[in-house]
Amino acid sequence: MNFQSVRGMRDQVPEAARRWSHVETGFKQVLASFSYEEIRLPLLESTALFSRSVGENTDIVQKEMYSLRDRDGESITLRPEGTAGCVRAGLQQGLLFNQVQRFWYAGPMFRYERPQKGRYRQFEQIGAEAFGMAGADLDAELLQLCADAFQRLGVADHLTLELNTLGTAASRQAYRDALVAYLEPRQAQLDEDSQRRLARNPLRILDSKDEGTQDLLAEAPGLEDFLDDESKAHFDDLLTLLEQLDIGYRVNTRLVRGLDYYTHTVFEWVTDALGAQGTVCAGGRYDGLVEQLGGRPSPAAGFALGVDRLVLLHEVVFPDWQSPAVDAYCVVLGPAQRAWAMALCQRLRLDLPALKLRLHNGGGKLKNQLRRADQSGAVCALLIGEDEVNDNRVTLKWLLSAQSQERLDYETLRERLRGINR
Repeated sequence: MNFQSVRGMRDQVPEAARRWSHVETGFKQVLASFSYEEIRLPLLESTALFSRSVGENTDIVQKEMYSLRDRDGESITLRPEGTAGCVRAGLQQGLLFNQVQRFWYAGPMFRYERPQKGRYRQFEQIGAEAFGMAGADLDAELLQLCADAFQRLGVADHLTLELNTLGTAASRQAYRDALVAYLEPRQAQLDEDSQRRLARNPLRILDSKDEGTQDLLAEAPGLEDFLDDESKAHFDDLLTLLEQLDIGYRVNTRLVRGLDYYTHTVFEWVTDALGAQGTVCAGGRYDGLVEQLGGRPSPAAGFALGVDRLVLLHEVVFPDWQSPAVDAYCVVLGPAQRAWAMALCQRLRLDLPALKLRLHNGGGKLKNQLRRADQSGAVCALLIGEDEVNDNRVTLKWLLSAQSQERLDYETLRERLRGINR
């Protein structure tokens, strides 16, 4: 049998994985610079956790979750998103009540969707969640964190911040009722997905890409008309902070997000460089979720970054980006020098942990080993033969420049290799 990966799941071969690692590492470094701390969460959670938090009537819970019964008959689910699990962990471990916390997590999520470029059934996210802070300054911090990360990765000019406010849970419910009252007499004019959502999740109709539905929504009530003064003040404060921080934004009054737990600020970082899958990062404030899941009230906000899409964007912006797997390639001219070469490489790895050093295994002629060194993308080759061992020196041959070949003692070799910067 020729086994294939499960539909919607992908392999990341080394060349692609190096770009992934570069993108993930860059984003995680910015999270650390904002003093967010890593939390590691299980892949499996109780199905009821997502039904209660994400929303029983959302597309995720209704159609997209991978759920199963374990041997005790309990319904468990591969996590479709990370916020609910993070709140559950914070409550279970006693980390949320009357405390300020900043967490981040990373890893795979699972949703049963139609696979396409930028949308997979197993996809990677980096999430950040912050608890115990009610002010708009937290919302601004999360957006500044994203802006800094996108700038560091070189993709900021290809992303636009869209944001909106949903107000309190009460104002959101009042708007929901008004929207349903407006759309029910016009239900036949809605697209098929919007007709289905009208009864279960009507706010998602605002996200419809159907032109006829959007034309119909032009005369619909606006969410801004249902906001209380406190919600308006919170959003105005956020916009002022973003302007002071020189973070560009666009207010999108149709932006609602598809999860029931959002209140007040919601946002998306979007791009037009990836076709239909234009949302790279999304999040907002969810002040009622901790209480909804059994804890004492605690304000909270966060976001989830779609790593798959950020990597795709990085590919568009930097199509020729490379990160070779090898910096230096050690060539061994004879079997008698193998142990000496292995000891040398181990010493270099201990002294220069950032150096990517590959030792040639399997023997072979010098010409063939140097060809392997060239193919690896290495900057230089370390040549070790009988003379080198006797002299306790190493011949350094540069592969990507015209610098002269040198025979060096260990300390000089180490400093030459320390200077490799890619």
